[in-house]
Amino acid sequence: MNRRVVLTGMGIWSCLGTSLDEVRDALYEGRSGVVFSQERKDAGFRSGLCTRVPQPDLKPFVKRNQRHFMPEEAQYAYMATKAALEHAGIDQEFIDDNEIGIIYGNDSTIEATMRAMDKFREFNDTAACGSGALFQSMNSNITMNLACLFHLKGINLTTSAACASSSQAIGLGALLIGQGLQDCVVCGGAEENNLWGMVSFDGIQAFSLREDAPMKASRPFDRDRDGLVPGGGAATVVLEDYEYAMRRGAHIIAEIAGWGFSGNGDHISTPNIIGPTRSLQRCLKCSGIDDLREIGYVNAHATSTQAGDGPEALAIANVFGDYRVPVTSTKSQTGHEMWMAGASELIYSTLMMKNGFIAGNINFENPDENTAKINVIPETIERKFDMFVENSFGFGGTNSTLLVKDFKG
Repeated sequence: MNRRVVLTGMGIWSCLGTSLDEVRDALYEGRSGVVFSQERKDAGFRSGLCTRVPQPDLKPFVKRNQRHFMPEEAQYAYMATKAALEHAGIDQEFIDDNEIGIIYGNDSTIEATMRAMDKFREFNDTAACGSGALFQSMNSNITMNLACLFHLKGINLTTSAACASSSQAIGLGALLIGQGLQDCVVCGGAEENNLWGMVSFDGIQAFSLREDAPMKASRPFDRDRDGLVPGGGAATVVLEDYEYAMRRGAHIIAEIAGWGFSGNGDHISTPNIIGPTRSLQRCLKCSGIDDLREIGYVNAHATSTQAGDGPEALAIANVFGDYRVPVTSTKSQTGHEMWMAGASELIYSTLMMKNGFIAGNINFENPDENTAKINVIPETIERKFDMFVENSFGFGGTNSTLLVKDFKG
């Protein structure tokens, strides 16, 4: 990256809260957002575990005819983006006078598609689907809605990279700014949190069955992990060129100092060690840091699956060697937020960095042979750090790693 890329705004809509203060406190206190859903169980799910994400009320902000085009995930994304722009001190007048882009991660529109097809089958008439169905059922529904609602005139792009979608969005946004192609890009990710979006995931037996103790179900890196817990919501960050941000008097939070990526080129759903290792190594090379001990924390992708957590632990151990960098997965509290996870976990990590603590990897009680090779922090600790790494990996072997530095003026 030739130009410095800084983070100036954050917005979140998640099971831990809908404001930065709420989420910070939940992280510090080790609160879990995981619940048991009788609705899912009654519908035929193998696991009734999920997270509870508040339903946003867009009526004060978005006209009815515009809401017609917005499925659940776009509604979450609107609220997170509105908050991020406000946090960055960017108002509509500034947006109208400047070219601001959007790159957002999304990889499903299952509920919207299903409801449209149900209408078609019920009435045997395509018109029954409704005029909003076309837009709601497209993967790019979030970027098309947000670009129109906020009048964003720069890059308009959706990244679809499974659970690395929003991390890749941030990396691409940083790349465009770093190369001088954009000065400001809104980046993030969203995930629908409805019953229908997770049917096929449940069908491949990916979810935890600890229904008698929901808050203990998501247990990344723990020896007795038995599957992930699905989550959702939205997370948005505002990225800017450093000089651009300084000229407009922005409050700079942090700096995107590195991005790495890789493809496993292997199995469609089973992770390996080599791909994540290469992603980490590329990120570190991009950042130009000389001493790995400058990195104070790693927010791991670890989703609480037997297949995935071990290879990531070995990749971290391979890269960091003798340095036992503190590692946690915030998915122990939030479940797996899927397409939004890269962006939300960047926000979670930034909140920790700015407030001098590392949220514990709750439910981590016993390591296995592989996870014992890294320094998993089971409970919240007070710890000042100026730099962190965040991993996001997805089906098809897509990997993304971000390195973020604190900004102190």
